[in-house]
Amino acid sequence: MKIAYISTYPPRECGLATFNQNLVNALSLNSSYDAQNSFVVALNESDNLDEHAYPKEVKFVIRQQNQQDYLEAADFINNSDIETCIIEHEFGIYGGNSGVFLLSFINRLKKPFITILHTVLKEPNFMQQTIIKEIALKSSKIVVMSKKAVLFLTSIYQIPQSSIKLIEHGVPDLEPILNNEVAQSELFRNRKVLFTFGLISRNKGLETMIKALPSIVAQHPDVLYVILGNTHPGVVKHNGEEYRDSLKALAKELGVESNIAFVNKFVSEEELHQYLTACYIYVTPYLNEAQITSGTLSYAIGAGAAVVSTPYWHAQELLADNRGRLFDFKNDEQLANVVNELLNDQNKHQQLKLNAYQYGLNLRWPAIGNVYMNVLDEALFAGQKPSRVVPPIIDVEGMPALNLSHISLLTDDTGIIQHARFGIPNLKEGYCIDDNARALIMALMAFEQDKNQKALKLIPVYLSFIQYMQREDGNFRNFLSFNRNYLDEVGSEDSFGRTIWSLGYLINVAPNNSYREFGRELFSHSVSHFKSLKYMRGQANTIIGVAYYLKTHHGDELLINEINTLANTLKKAYNINKDGEWHWFEDILTYDNAILPLALLHHYEATGNIESYKIAMESIEFLNKFSFENGYLNPVGNDGWMKKHGKNPIYDQQAIETMAMVLLYAKTYEITKDEKYLNLMQVSYEWFLGKNSLHIPLYDFETHGCADGLQFNSVNRNQGAESTLAYFISHLAVLKAAEAEYATLSSPLVENEKVAK
Repeated sequence: MKIAYISTYPPRECGLATFNQNLVNALSLNSSYDAQNSFVVALNESDNLDEHAYPKEVKFVIRQQNQQDYLEAADFINNSDIETCIIEHEFGIYGGNSGVFLLSFINRLKKPFITILHTVLKEPNFMQQTIIKEIALKSSKIVVMSKKAVLFLTSIYQIPQSSIKLIEHGVPDLEPILNNEVAQSELFRNRKVLFTFGLISRNKGLETMIKALPSIVAQHPDVLYVILGNTHPGVVKHNGEEYRDSLKALAKELGVESNIAFVNKFVSEEELHQYLTACYIYVTPYLNEAQITSGTLSYAIGAGAAVVSTPYWHAQELLADNRGRLFDFKNDEQLANVVNELLNDQNKHQQLKLNAYQYGLNLRWPAIGNVYMNVLDEALFAGQKPSRVVPPIIDVEGMPALNLSHISLLTDDTGIIQHARFGIPNLKEGYCIDDNARALIMALMAFEQDKNQKALKLIPVYLSFIQYMQREDGNFRNFLSFNRNYLDEVGSEDSFGRTIWSLGYLINVAPNNSYREFGRELFSHSVSHFKSLKYMRGQANTIIGVAYYLKTHHGDELLINEINTLANTLKKAYNINKDGEWHWFEDILTYDNAILPLALLHHYEATGNIESYKIAMESIEFLNKFSFENGYLNPVGNDGWMKKHGKNPIYDQQAIETMAMVLLYAKTYEITKDEKYLNLMQVSYEWFLGKNSLHIPLYDFETHGCADGLQFNSVNRNQGAESTLAYFISHLAVLKAAEAEYATLSSPLVENEKVAK
């Protein structure tokens, strides 16, 4: 079997690196393993590729914070003879917020893989939980090393137990040697050694052991507490050796400085085994229970050491059945009593060692390697099954249910509040007509979809807000404070256009005549301002509103003239700026870009103007060329925007940009009936659900809000009105398109065409 391993790797001094190397060595003992064609993809903590002198089995190095490296690594594996992969997961070794860049890799990877979780958090944040769920969804199997981890994954992360495999942490296949150099060293000779090893940091609780030393030394003056290991690199970077120095100062203060020794180095497994078999008691005094896996504890059990530990999760399992002794967190008195008891009673001490040694025989790497090989065989078999052909019909059943609870939370008796901190309305920011216009469109779409009564109750709130913001001259203000004071005299042209869109849509689909007449009154009062619009997005939004108005009032010559004038402005701009490969209305793509061709499609639909149709379709194809480069939507980011013949800056990606793309493709499919656009619409919508460059959903399945944007390494966790409404308008547009497609596919004509084919 040809396997690729994705993890840290020696000579990087890291527990996962050692684990990964041990796993490589263990699997290489299996007769079906192809060592020559297997390789390692190593994670590098810096951009310096020469930082570590990796051995020959490392064929590719990922720079932790370089997202492009993850994509190239996946391509490297995809183009190789590799049959299956093993991914080691720890949040801290991958780039982006909580290691989110790993998702770019696994979504690009075409080989079956298993993932080994070295950490499973009991209280994950949004990003951490989302990442683990996505990993589980894509992995053939999730491997964890404790029963508690299985419980967490099933109960907290809702991962099916059938997707999880429990394989305990492997330990070296070593026996105690007769001439133990460590035992014979000057440090250990004639001393009863208490021992701790691993990277040093405050969460290790080493001060608890030092505080226990006076009571232990009082009965056993020959006791020596040896701490083996370097200070954690992250600790050194920020605080130097402050923690180690504080431990030395504490020992001196307690009068036990001669009973403690620091060995500041990273040792080989063979040397570590000598330390573990030479010590009298191994101690892990960690400060809290949140340690799901401890490689150091597994090594101690594997070496047959007598272990005393605080009851963190892994210790509770591994030291059960008298394989070790537990004491309470930070309780140095209990620790001293347990250690003295074992120092005083050799039978109890030897029984612990024997129980640990016998259990450890099952954890040795050759045995653990065979278990992994069986799991990989299953993954490979599953990967060879023919993939299910996904029908072109939109999978409505796979979409989240429509839940307007967050919309309702943001809406009070004035209107919808503009911003939110996380999922909590930010009253300080007040309201804007932009969002209330979008909210009116969303509520109308929701009622039109399935007579949603919650949406029906929201319609008059948003409509009355628009009426309150209309000036006597028919124009609109935009911003309103929480105490209902106007914050501007005249709003932007964008906000004007969006308001006209919402009123035109209301006139077309109003649930009753009262709302339609009220909307028409507001709409008509604003028409005189159409001619003064100077900016294309304000004009485009207005075109869409007028097009909806004309669906109800087909022969209104005044509005036909207005929509033609507005559309001519867009077409003129397009013809001026178009050249060569640049088929766009401006010499830069900024925001809400898809609104421009969408407006021309609405103009074509309302008037039959062929030029509008041709320009719309040509500019749509231009958008398509750079918006779906990796199989998912990458809308133009607002970090610099996209200059003529330049590159798409990608981040930060905004929800309204995606909404515009969804609406554009929905309208294009409605006009052309070409399923290409239906598929593009669906892919664009799935941006909200995680089919994006970070593979993280912006739609929050808990709050039913939508994150305010996709950043280069995370999502903006605020869930304001603009982004949340963008999601729900997109959601409802997809549902409407799905109904139209179903009606088309169910027609007798289509059925006859299928039979003929």
